[in-house]
Amino acid sequence: MSTQAPVEAVTQSISQAVMFGMDPLWLSTILLIVAYVVLLSEKFNRTVVALLGGGLVIITGLVSQSQAIDAIDFNTIALLTGMMIIVAITRTSGVFEFVAIWSAKKVKADPMGILIVLSIVTAVFSAFLDNLTTVLLVVPVALLIVEKLDVSPYPFLISQIIASNVGGTATLIGDPPNILIGSATGLSFMQFITNLGPVALVILIVMVPIFKWLWADELVATDKKRESIMRFREADSITDMRLLVMSLGVLVLVIAGFIIGEHYHIPPGTVAMFGAALLLLITSFGLSAEEQSERLHHALIEVEWAALLFFIGLFIIVAGVEHAGLLTILGAKMMALTGGDPAMTAIATLWLSAIVSAVVDNIPFVATMIPLVESMEAGLGGKDALEPVWWSLALGACLGGNGSLVGAAANVMVSGMSERAGYPISFMRFLKYGLPLMLLSVAIANVYVYWRYFM
Repeated sequence: MSTQAPVEAVTQSISQAVMFGMDPLWLSTILLIVAYVVLLSEKFNRTVVALLGGGLVIITGLVSQSQAIDAIDFNTIALLTGMMIIVAITRTSGVFEFVAIWSAKKVKADPMGILIVLSIVTAVFSAFLDNLTTVLLVVPVALLIVEKLDVSPYPFLISQIIASNVGGTATLIGDPPNILIGSATGLSFMQFITNLGPVALVILIVMVPIFKWLWADELVATDKKRESIMRFREADSITDMRLLVMSLGVLVLVIAGFIIGEHYHIPPGTVAMFGAALLLLITSFGLSAEEQSERLHHALIEVEWAALLFFIGLFIIVAGVEHAGLLTILGAKMMALTGGDPAMTAIATLWLSAIVSAVVDNIPFVATMIPLVESMEAGLGGKDALEPVWWSLALGACLGGNGSLVGAAANVMVSGMSERAGYPISFMRFLKYGLPLMLLSVAIANVYVYWRYFM
C-alpha cells in the first residue's frame, strides 16, 4: 500500500489553516518538542509543564476547549484515582509491612534471600496494584531492613526498580503505559495478563539469578545483625484487622470486576471508582459524620493529584499534534520503512519504544505513540493485525523504563526516596545495571513477540 496519498491528504488539510502566522503542523510539533525537552531537563515540575503545554495548545487554537476535553482519557484518570484511594486506605492496615517482614523472616534474614523475595513481592504487587504505589510501600521497609543488616542499600534499591517495572508489565493496571494503551484500545484485563503475563514471568525468572550473580558478594551480614531482623514481629505491623479484611475483600472484588466487567462493557475506570467508593462506605460504618469526612479527607490526600493533572495536560498536548496531522504523517513514514509488514512493524515498535523510554519518561512517550499506532491500522490490515503492535508498544515502554533512572515514574520515585534516606542513586550507577538488564529483557520480549504472533 502506498503511503504517499494519506501524507499528501494530511499536508493539504494542514495547509488550509494558519494560526498566529504559523502552520498548525509546525506549531503543534514545536510545542510537543519543547514540552519534552523541558520535561527531560527536570528543571521544572512536570505537572506544571504539562498543564502549561496543554493550555498553549488551546490558546493557540490548535484545538478548541471542547476538543481538549474530549481528548482527555477519563477512563485512565478514573482507574488511577480509584486504585490510589483503595491502596491509600489499605496501606493504613499495615498489610504491606507485614508481607515484607514475613518474607524476610522466611529466608532467615539472609540479605540475598531478602533481596530476591522482596523483588518477587514487588513484582507481584506491581502487577495487581501498580508499580508506583508498590515502590512507595516496599522501599521504606527494604531500607529499614538494610539498616538493620548493615549492608549496601543499592542492590535493594536497583532491584526494586527493575522488579517493579517487570511486574508492572504483566497487567492492565500494573504500569501507567498499560493503562493508557488499555483505555485507548479496549484491550481487557485478561487480554493483558494472557498476552504479557507469560513473558513478564519469564523475564523475572531470568533476572533473579542475575541479581544473585551481581550482588552476592556485597550482601553479607553477621549472625547478630540477622538475629535483629528475626526478632521483628510481623503481627505487630497489622494495626487494624477489621480494616485489613474489608480492604482486601474490596480489592479482590475490584480485580474480579476488571475480569467480569469486560463481558458487560463496564470500563475498568468505573470498576475502580466504584470499588473506592464502596471501601470508603463500608469503612465509615459506625463513625460520626465528622469522622467520616476526616477519613475521606485522608484518603484523598494520598491520591497523587499532581500525576493525574500531568496526564490531563499531556493528553491535550498530544491532541494538538494529532489534530494537526503530525502523527498520521509519522505513522505513514513508519509504515513505509517497515513495508507494511506486521512482524517488522511490531518488532520496530518494541525496540523504538524501549530505547526512547530509556531516555524519556515512558508515560508521555506512550501517550504520543497511541494515536500514531492507531493510524497504522488500515495499512497493516485491520484491528487484529494491529494487536501485536499494541503488545510490542506495552512491552517496549514498560521494560524500556529500566534503561535509565528517568525512564519510568517508579524509578524517579525510588530515586527521591533513597536520596531523602541518605542513599542517593547516581544516574551512572543505575545505568551500569539497568541498561544491560533492560536490553536483555527486551531481547527476550523480541523472541516472545515473534514466536507467539508470527510463527
